[in-house]
Amino acid sequence: MRVELWAGPECTLNRVGDRFKDQLPASGFAHRIDDLDRLAELGIRRMRFPIVWERTETERGCYAWDWSDQRVARLRELGVDPIAGLVHHGSGPAWTNLLDPAFPELLAEYAARVAERYPGITMWTPVNEPLTTARFSGLYGLWYPHQRDDASFVRALLNELRGTQLAMRAIRKVIPGAQLVQTEDLGFISASPSLQYQADFENLRRWLGFDLLTGNVGPDHGLWDYLRSAGASEEELLSFQLDPCPPDIVGINSYVTSERYLDARVDLYQPRDLGGNGRERYADVEAVRVCGNFIGGFEARLRETSERYGLPVAITEVHLGCTREEQLRWLHQAWRAAETLRIEGHDIRAVTCWAAFGTFDWNSLVTRDDGHYEPGLWDVRSDPPRATAVATLARELAHGQAPSHPALDAPGWWQREQRLAYPPQGEVEALAVRGRTLLITGATGTLGQAFARVCAQRGLPYRLLRRTDMDVADPASVNAAIERWQPWAIVNTAGFVRVDDAEDDARQWRENVSGPQVLAQACARQGVKLLNFSTDLVFDGAKGVPYVESDRPQPLNAYGRAKHEAERRVLAFARDALVVRTAAFFGPWDAHNFVTLTLQALQRGEAWKAASDQWVSPTYVPHLCHAALDLLVDGESGVWHLANRGSVSWSELACMAAEAAGLDRALVRPVAGALLGQRAPRPRYSALDSEIGRLMPTLDDGMERYFQDAAKAAPAQPQVELTLP
Repeated sequence: MRVELWAGPECTLNRVGDRFKDQLPASGFAHRIDDLDRLAELGIRRMRFPIVWERTETERGCYAWDWSDQRVARLRELGVDPIAGLVHHGSGPAWTNLLDPAFPELLAEYAARVAERYPGITMWTPVNEPLTTARFSGLYGLWYPHQRDDASFVRALLNELRGTQLAMRAIRKVIPGAQLVQTEDLGFISASPSLQYQADFENLRRWLGFDLLTGNVGPDHGLWDYLRSAGASEEELLSFQLDPCPPDIVGINSYVTSERYLDARVDLYQPRDLGGNGRERYADVEAVRVCGNFIGGFEARLRETSERYGLPVAITEVHLGCTREEQLRWLHQAWRAAETLRIEGHDIRAVTCWAAFGTFDWNSLVTRDDGHYEPGLWDVRSDPPRATAVATLARELAHGQAPSHPALDAPGWWQREQRLAYPPQGEVEALAVRGRTLLITGATGTLGQAFARVCAQRGLPYRLLRRTDMDVADPASVNAAIERWQPWAIVNTAGFVRVDDAEDDARQWRENVSGPQVLAQACARQGVKLLNFSTDLVFDGAKGVPYVESDRPQPLNAYGRAKHEAERRVLAFARDALVVRTAAFFGPWDAHNFVTLTLQALQRGEAWKAASDQWVSPTYVPHLCHAALDLLVDGESGVWHLANRGSVSWSELACMAAEAAGLDRALVRPVAGALLGQRAPRPRYSALDSEIGRLMPTLDDGMERYFQDAAKAAPAQPQVELTLP
């Protein structure tokens, strides 16, 4: 039997203070029943389906069943079996919490009502990741009831596990064959030699939930004395031995950030990384950032779990908040680990694509409402949700097909040397970047250099080409380059960019129109993806509100006319090409963009003139590169608008930069654009928005990142070809 593909939406409903934070409406899953069809189309066999207590029992004894009624019925029609989840990082409804002595009985009462309502559901997860939830709520104080002591942690954990025990008993009265799919994050802890005792304690503690449910905690267990000293009675601990509730399937959740390293070298770290155990002070950081050896990851966690319990095992969450090709690599490596262990004879049942519709604010462990979104198999910033390359990979895995994406050939960032942020402990293991090449034209330009940097960060093999390597307007040169490097895609950043000179310089047509056409024709013949760039100057500004992709271009100047014609020709010759309209670059890696020049002038105490009658959507170049590459990896096509959200005049942008840098904004002199020597007519208002996917952060975010990245940037960028093997 093959490994099955399961899936599920991120469904955390946690509590911070008096505020409940629900992921389902944030991602739109709460409102779109056709998301179930999207999941079924992948070929999944089961779905982790949320019938979350806090959402359903809206008042004591009052249940809102309509939502789950409709969806359970639809899953039945689709032939997908639900795994019912009842508490997901929560503390229960407002009238209880994890430290409430009545919590276990209240949860069991709710579970009984759900089972009576849906007797056809055979798999259940009463409490997701009970030990992790107890740590965050009782030991770290992040989630309700915000305690920070061992006694609260132990009490919360025992209440969750007793609740699981009673819930399964109640469910099985209605559904005798009901199975428990118990999930937990089993991240491994490494440490400096002097802190190995603490790592040993935490590595034993990570099993505690499973050990209790399987009846393996008695006086001889390594944590017996700890549990007793934290307030657990001998009677309640032994009750798990007398009445065990072993999982029918052990579900492991594995994340890069869950593998930790305890480092005694406290002088290497920021105060936010430091903590201790009352005996020693140490840093607690992601192991991947400091350990020379690779983290264990899925294969290690699967093997040790199977060997420890001898029970069926599934990977019940696979998600990574990162760039698209890294998400692909993470899922692919999880699947390969599951298949490897199954071939070895371990009973590995499934791999679960988690956060199918993305997650919100997990960068703050859902303690804040920042709107920080990480896409999953679908990106919900488009309406309807847009399938990403991860969905394509999931479908291939479910149907036994060989994964096809070229980005899968390279190792993940957690396997490359650049993962290390601190002096490494131990000999460094690292894999070289490999795989098919991405060609980037425009080696001496701002955008070409930026794409090269970003590709290096993302582990995408690339070649940054000069005109001597490939002349985009020469068919023979383009064909020869494609034949030589066999790219899977070309990013064309070459072009004539001087808007005023374009009015009477014939070279701009060759570079901005003929070149993209030649590339499109060659890419179409060779099956190579093409990303070409256009501009906000294809519009005349008469609309007065931000332009979206379907608005009709009406350029005012020669540069805009050339870019519009290039759009038309590229999409005519290469229907799967991606054309990105963008505007008003600023970034940390070149000295000639508007924001950098503004700040240099103001730092010298000089007045700075900027147009007050031309409104644009400034674009932070690293944001642009990442968003465009994600679309390219996803295989998107057609015209997309990518600019930071927000519109300002050039003079307002200068003032924003001055204020952010703590400089005198009074030195900014707003003037009419006509007084700045502009020969080419500009639209008064050319701000960009998107009707097909608002992928870019806000302008405020872009400005904040500019200062962060500029502080870390190298002082100068060599104008040479940058390559990876």
